[in-house]
Amino acid sequence: MAAVAQNAVNSDDQFTKNRPSTQVSETDTINKSSDSKSDFHKNIHELADILSKLNPWAKEFIPSSYRQKNDQLTQNNFSGVNKNLGADSFPNQRKRNNFNQGRRKLNGRAYRAQREDSIRRTVYVSDIDQHVTEERLAALFSNCGQVVDCRICGDPHSVLRFAFVEFADEQGARAALTLGGTMLGYYPVRVLPSKTAILPVNPTFLPRSEDEREMCARTVYCTNIDKKVSQIDVKAFFESICGEVSRLRLLGDNVHATRIAFVEFVMAESAIFALNCSGMILGTQPIRVSPSKTPVRPRVPRPAINQ
Repeated sequence: MAAVAQNAVNSDDQFTKNRPSTQVSETDTINKSSDSKSDFHKNIHELADILSKLNPWAKEFIPSSYRQKNDQLTQNNFSGVNKNLGADSFPNQRKRNNFNQGRRKLNGRAYRAQREDSIRRTVYVSDIDQHVTEERLAALFSNCGQVVDCRICGDPHSVLRFAFVEFADEQGARAALTLGGTMLGYYPVRVLPSKTAILPVNPTFLPRSEDEREMCARTVYCTNIDKKVSQIDVKAFFESICGEVSRLRLLGDNVHATRIAFVEFVMAESAIFALNCSGMILGTQPIRVSPSKTPVRPRVPRPAINQ
């Protein structure tokens, strides 16, 4: 009996020693489970915070068909809310934007109307002799009405040059159509209604005095210049063929693939020779040369800012 009792006591002690380890393992499992749940909830909260910062009405989130159908409804909703919100609220800002958009639309309509009027006052002239100048062409059409602008385009070495002549009114353009077939130089010109308007020149760039008009006679307008060509290269090119250059303005930006230049010569004859350079390669591009309508004015130094 004593031996049996001793065995029972020993077995109880064994159970007592083993029990805490089981409790520890269960506690670790519970802790790990709670940690994983807390991490999951944390990730969910972070994701919700990121999504809350997105604009659900952004263009990339709305199908184009839905956006077109609901544009008018959205504008009406904003205009209705604007009546009830303060001056610092977002809908009022939207209202101001709508006003600006409406003003831009009006400006766009006015521009289109002005352009269509200019097209009706313009004729297209083709088959122009290579020796005919813009002044001579304008003189031909001056009997039809007041000529506002005249632009000859195309390769000066080819007979397939063309021009646009704009009149002060539509009557002048209609009268100009009767001059089709008139001999100008060695070829009869063709005159048709124009489908495009002449791009206007900024009036501030036009000559303001007789001296500046004389400067225009010595100046050429050069386009399609390779961007790798420097101002020194352009000057050396024209001086080697045409004559001494007195002033040169090379212009360009990061949008267009080529550059333009205004080249003023010392002698007017040099400018005439420069017109024959159209089509020659400068750098890697064939340049186009035409008479300049604007003088190359000297740069005005900016006044120093007193600190």
